[in-house]
Amino acid sequence: MMSPRDFEHKQIAFVFTTEGEKISFKNDNLIISDSEGKIKHQSTCYRLFALFICGDYCVTTGLLDRSQKFGFTIVFMTPNLRITAIMPSKAEGNVLLRKIQYAYNDTCIGAHIISNKIHNQCSVLKKKRKKTSEEKSAIEKLEIYKTEVLKPGLSAAEIMGLEGISAKLYFKTLFSEYDWKAREPRVKRDKINTLMDIGYTILFNFINALLEMYGFDVYVGVLHTQFFHRKSLVCDLEEPFRPVVDRAIIKSLNLGQISDKDFWKNQNQYILPWKNSKKYIGILLEAIMEYKSEIFIYLQSYYRAFIRNKPVAEFPVFDLSEDN
Repeated sequence: MMSPRDFEHKQIAFVFTTEGEKISFKNDNLIISDSEGKIKHQSTCYRLFALFICGDYCVTTGLLDRSQKFGFTIVFMTPNLRITAIMPSKAEGNVLLRKIQYAYNDTCIGAHIISNKIHNQCSVLKKKRKKTSEEKSAIEKLEIYKTEVLKPGLSAAEIMGLEGISAKLYFKTLFSEYDWKAREPRVKRDKINTLMDIGYTILFNFINALLEMYGFDVYVGVLHTQFFHRKSLVCDLEEPFRPVVDRAIIKSLNLGQISDKDFWKNQNQYILPWKNSKKYIGILLEAIMEYKSEIFIYLQSYYRAFIRNKPVAEFPVFDLSEDN
């Protein structure tokens, strides 16, 4: 298994074939060059954790061989950043882990995860120096929900109900200055929702790659119900880290980095053209990678606690409030 020290040196690379970027390898180094052949990125495959390819690309045996040899995940995306395929580097045959997954039928771990998420939502709201009375009231309510969700005996539906109430209040408060309507995944009714979809997609695939590395069945969650082709466990364990993306978006809005001119509107949907996507991927990826070590340690600790059947109090917590 990879150690936290090893993971510190791991990298995520994006290739935009829509801009003429090309992938090549030399002496076990990944090379990304532009349309004129100028090298834009070069690094050893030993440090590559995930490779995102945006646009059309013909898969080569050389790429597949190196993915298996060096253990990096490949994510294929359309020019508009919709996932088309994922080729994870994963551990095979962790039968004991999967037996425990299939036998688990409690909700306490899920409640623990959602409480952690609400805590981090509070932390994001608390970062604002001058708070209105409405913002202070929202924080107080979220603190209550953070505790209520941990009450013994709650069903998965009740836990998700409290999560939904908290999320609605949190987003309304966080984006109150930006004519916020609602969080609508994949609907893209505004530029904030569009950027959330992008940020959450990057985060989702980062966490998915880590879970595959331990041999989890990522379709079996501890809170999100099993549904055809839905990676419920990834949905579960992404929750505490979503506020990292939210905070990056509100920071960019406040700094004027997000422009309406970068989007075009089609049938009430805000679409981010591929030529403008690199800028926003950079902003969101940087925010996520700031916590890559914390995410790795969290999931490593989760694996160890889950496979050893530890009490929920010994499961990990990601605390965004500790950030300065």
